[in-house]
Amino acid sequence: MTAQPLRAALLGFGTVGAAVARILVDRPDLADRVQLTHIFNRDVARKRSAWVPPSVTWTESVDDVFASKPDAVVEVIGGLEPAGTWVRRALTQGVAVVTANKMLLAAHAPELLHLAATKGTQLRFEAAVAGGVPLIHGVREGLAGDRLLRVAGILNGTSNYVLSRMAAGDEPMSAVLDDARRLGYAEADPSADIDGDDAGAKIVVLAGIAFRRHLRLADIPRQSIRSISAADFRYARQLGCTIRQIAMVGTSDGGFHAFVGPALVLRGSNFGLNMGANNVVTIAGHYGGENSFSGAGAGGPATAVAVVSDLLSLTQRTHERSEEWPAGTITPPPARPYYLRFVVRDRPGILASIAAALARQGINLDAVLQEPGYPKDALPFVITVEACQEAPLKTALHEIGRSDFNAEPPLALPMLLGD
Repeated sequence: MTAQPLRAALLGFGTVGAAVARILVDRPDLADRVQLTHIFNRDVARKRSAWVPPSVTWTESVDDVFASKPDAVVEVIGGLEPAGTWVRRALTQGVAVVTANKMLLAAHAPELLHLAATKGTQLRFEAAVAGGVPLIHGVREGLAGDRLLRVAGILNGTSNYVLSRMAAGDEPMSAVLDDARRLGYAEADPSADIDGDDAGAKIVVLAGIAFRRHLRLADIPRQSIRSISAADFRYARQLGCTIRQIAMVGTSDGGFHAFVGPALVLRGSNFGLNMGANNVVTIAGHYGGENSFSGAGAGGPATAVAVVSDLLSLTQRTHERSEEWPAGTITPPPARPYYLRFVVRDRPGILASIAAALARQGINLDAVLQEPGYPKDALPFVITVEACQEAPLKTALHEIGRSDFNAEPPLALPMLLGD
């Protein structure tokens, strides 16, 4: 351990930053290991809090922070800029960085990790994925002896809240999203959450941790949950399943297959039982099998715990070399079963037409589900198909989608029945 406390400066005093400071202030037992020296924030007079001790310097000048020569900088302002510039500046000066910024890591992790390695310092980011769940530490340390094969999880609390509410009450997504905004689970514009960008950035970070490779966020297939309806949950229940937004990445023929989007999961699985805004992640290894991590994935206190844990780790591993992530390649996913939902203007011959299009691509039907009581001009029904490759399925659905009997575009969801 370091002989003197680690001198840490905090960039940002929002929800997470204030929670970090609160932990360090409320826990005097940490004072001999970590000392908070500076708090930087715009309009700092508005942010000052009486509970912060007078030994801490408040400033609106990031130059003041760097002039103080801290041992570590905690970046919790978010976004790509100016956060990226300040993180690079710290690392260039040999200052360790702790960040909760998943978007910055998804975009620039290889560059920043290389910079940390060449400058002999550390970039730590436990808080960037799954909030207070010790996921990155668990993978890095607890599973270091295994050869990891796959990471899959529920990484976005907003989407999980929406889908688990819809599953419980057959409510429309618009109503659930309105409630999520009122409760603070969803932003005014929840696009990054429900369209998969947030979970996509997190799976980029997890791929780096699990496989030491960097996958470009732009290359990871992402599917929105916007098209999921109450009817989908009713049909999913008939199959013993429910629907969750799943982010996953796995090894595949010299590369990695990855996916973010809604998928059918068994109702009794770790994913199916996960409710509200919690996160759950399953790591599959060659030797150790599956290990799961779960807990609060967001919020100031949970995220701040991860940040403080990273600061404490810096006091113990001062000579650790920063890792590096070379580029990885995205490959097609393995064959898997799919749930196909169609909404049609009912007339004779539709099922035969769909089955023929699937057969032309070598895809076998497994089951056909059709509930009564829907209007004939917008009739939803479901076909499940046996395990197949994604490319021929897309070809078949493109052909089917051109037919004039469709009232809505066909929906295809992977069925992850082993998770």
